[in-house]
Parts: sequence; C-alpha cells; structure tokens
Amino acid sequence: MRLRRARITILTVAIVISTLVVLLVFAAWRNDYLISSDKGVTTAEVLSAGRLRSAVMFVTPDGETHNPKVGVLYPTNLTAGERINVEYNRDDPDLVRVAGRDASVAVLPALSVIVVVWLIALPTLWILLRVARRRAKPVPVR
Repeated sequence: MRLRRARITILTVAIVISTLVVLLVFAAWRNDYLISSDKGVTTAEVLSAGRLRSAVMFVTPDGETHNPKVGVLYPTNLTAGERINVEYNRDDPDLVRVAGRDASVAVLPALSVIVVVWLIALPTLWILLRVARRRAKPVPVR
C-alpha cells in the first residue's frame, strides 16, 4: 500500500510540475501578446539586475515615470545602471519586457525543467513498480 501511494505521489508531483511549467510558458506568450497588441517603446534604466528579476524605471511619452513592481520580463544579462530599450503595454505600463526578447526565451528552460522532472520520476516509478512486483510474487513452498 505504501509503495502504491509513493508511486501515485511521484506521478502526481511530476504531472503538477510539468503542468505549472507549461502554464508559465503560456502566461509568457499571453504577456507578449498583450504588449504587442498596444506596444509602446522607450528607454529604461536598470535599477537592479538579477537572473530572475530585474527592476527598471522608465518614462512614458505622457511624462509619467514607471517602476514596475514585478520588474521587466526576460531580464537575463542586464546590469544595474545600464540603459536598455523596453517594450510595454500602453494600457498597463507595468507590463514591460526587454525590447527584442519574447516568450521564446522561456521555452528552452521550461523544457529543461520538464525533462529533468521526468528523468527523475520515471526511473523512480520503475524501481517502485519492480519492488512492488517482487513483494507480490508468491514465495514457493518446499
């Protein structure tokens, strides 16, 4: 019974992680669509830079300064103090990405996560299944 629960748990976790990763890629494509549908372009200053999140500040043509709370989309290889071109949604200037980048940069990391998850889950499931079959095999009586 424990082995069965372990197999179900591993399978569930792998499916949930894979689903979440696919949803993240779809969300990135949606954000790109929203930006492209009403795109504004301007120059921004990188306030802080990180692998997963970089803060930027930019001024829109109406003179408003924006510093998106969630940072800029696709922030890799940015450095603090750098001036970059950004594309943003004019209706929602907090939705901003580095100019020239799109959701396609999220596909390879997403696929990598899914592959690693299943490279761990499948052999583990196979081992648990073999152990369960061994335990279920009747012992010959002599």
